[in-house]
Amino acid sequence: MTDTAAPRGAAPQPAADAAPQAVAEQVTGRAPVPAELADGPFLRACRRESVSHTPVWFMRQAGRSLPEYRKVREGIGMLDSCRRADLVTEITLQPIRRHGVDAAIFFSDIVVPLIAVGVGLDIVAGVGPVVDEPFRTEADLERLRPLEPDDVPYVTEAVGALVGELGPIPLIGFAGAPFTLASYLVEGGPSRTHARTKALMYGNPGLWNALCGRLAGISSAFLQVQVAAGASAVQLFDSWAGALSEADYRRYVQPHSARVLADLAPTGVPKIHFGVGTAELLGAMGEAGADVVGVDWRTPLAAASARIGRDRAVQGNLDPAVLLSEPSVVAEHVERVLADGASAPGHIFNLGHGVLPETDPDVLTRVVELVHERSARPA
Repeated sequence: MTDTAAPRGAAPQPAADAAPQAVAEQVTGRAPVPAELADGPFLRACRRESVSHTPVWFMRQAGRSLPEYRKVREGIGMLDSCRRADLVTEITLQPIRRHGVDAAIFFSDIVVPLIAVGVGLDIVAGVGPVVDEPFRTEADLERLRPLEPDDVPYVTEAVGALVGELGPIPLIGFAGAPFTLASYLVEGGPSRTHARTKALMYGNPGLWNALCGRLAGISSAFLQVQVAAGASAVQLFDSWAGALSEADYRRYVQPHSARVLADLAPTGVPKIHFGVGTAELLGAMGEAGADVVGVDWRTPLAAASARIGRDRAVQGNLDPAVLLSEPSVVAEHVERVLADGASAPGHIFNLGHGVLPETDPDVLTRVVELVHERSARPA
């Protein structure tokens, strides 16, 4: 379902829509994806086409599990790392060099576009994003202006450099989904219960929809900047959507995620949608407009695919904790995920969430080799 009509109770927001529309006009006419990319296993799997082997990449593959990452980021804050094109380029390339994965994921953070439009927040070590002044009232909406391409020049520069370096390896752009971004803004930081978020959602749906509408415009524009610069696919992260019932997701969240994904439709790039703890939401997340639905480790891929439908591929879903086990255990679980994924119309091997910092990088490299070896199709 790609209905992007304004949800009931939403306030008109012409100013928030203007920037994404302008960016969309730039992106729609982007050059076709080169054949060496389009015919690669990752993009073919996104389109549910036959592949030479199951493609594999890992969420948080560029991160603290890599010693080269820790070295290059020594003394540099997370947000500064995300806003330096040279560091973004280097960090994004590190897992490609080391692991031989089938796709790169653009190194950034979901709060980067919020900071780019002037929201006061920081990423606190051991805590996560912390907002200076949480969003609670109608007046707070005025702090969310539309995102313009000139707000994130480092993104355009880094994506351009990466496309030149990656060659036949596709680059995945990404952004946070409106619900997860709204949760950070309303709670003021990470939350286990999302109590303030839900209270606003239930108690003031007009303000809630106005907030998510503006965030949808920001996420959409951020993704379109990445695609305009050369990203071959995008992933929309809704990390906290699993805190909702299916009914609440469909009423308060899906329309806003659907708008982001619909804005990307003219680009023609595959769209991946992922959340944690979303077993009951998988069908609705696919209906929001995804080509591929990411599945965490809690739901077998065969069951997930049945809920999502045959018109979408799946991505996942090895439990990240398995990577801390003995090699034989890792191999057993890799085989199980591959066998389960074979029942879907398209499968991209990944973890059920991000790489844990304590993971041995050599184990990740071996998993890539295993996936390629065990899933190889005859020519």
